[in-house]
Amino acid sequence: MHNHQHGPTGAGTVLLELGAGVGALLLQVPAELAGREIEISRAGQPGLPRTHAQVRERPAAGGVTYSALYPDLAEGSYTVWRDETAAALTVTITGGQVTRCRWPAAAS
Repeated sequence: MHNHQHGPTGAGTVLLELGAGVGALLLQVPAELAGREIEISRAGQPGLPRTHAQVRERPAAGGVTYSALYPDLAEGSYTVWRDETAAALTVTITGGQVTRCRWPAAAS
């Protein structure tokens, strides 16, 4: 997989088309995941292709955050993958909305 490093994403640099049946996911993650590609796929449908997004630094008024943005997702449930075999979480995408969630801490 290509691992190109992108710089920080500033305000106004992302344009999303949201609508009936189409949403997006903003996955907030800890700084140590900066630059990592995180994969997602439709939940409950093993074998379907996964898509990925790179974690990027996002400067904001309150400081710097780190997140991955998944645009143009069809409504439904998705699995966010910790690695090739372990799921990190499941999230439900609603059309016309940006769903926000946080990366969970690793299980002990």
